[in-house]
Amino acid sequence: MNEININKKIFLVGFMGCGKSKMGKALASKLNKTFIDLDDLIVLKNQMSIPEMFANFGENGFREKEKGVLQQSAFAEDVVIATGGGAPCFFENMDWMNNNGLTIFIDTPVKVLADRLINARVERPLVKGKSYEELTTFIEMKLSERKPFYNKAQIILKGVDLNVETIVEALENI
Repeated sequence: MNEININKKIFLVGFMGCGKSKMGKALASKLNKTFIDLDDLIVLKNQMSIPEMFANFGENGFREKEKGVLQQSAFAEDVVIATGGGAPCFFENMDWMNNNGLTIFIDTPVKVLADRLINARVERPLVKGKSYEELTTFIEMKLSERKPFYNKAQIILKGVDLNVETIVEALENI
């Protein structure tokens, strides 16, 4: 393994449901790093769930809290961080992550995301209660807004059939 990869924070970015948490846990284990789910850290620091934060503060208020936790937490270098799907798209967070670590975009097709999210829509405020068709339209719209931010990632990997070995290989080749 290339030394530069071992000594950098790794940020996983991509749309909700693309596999950031699943891949992040596997990658952290493989690289002997700590795994952090940014959403879990936001919940811990704010002592309320993400749906509660959306309900109490709206999306903008939540994004402010997300920025604070991301940019003001003292993350060790030996960490893999799964960000929320919108995190890279607000407050120059993507530029901040690129300047403070290594970013990997898990690029996953709309249909795959919709298939994964249709059963999770109750726990995710932005997709709660949407039909499959509404969900697909929402994902297409949001993805078109977010892709310019995601595409700033230093590594871009296809999210279908992604495994930890593919990620490690990409890290070794940078």
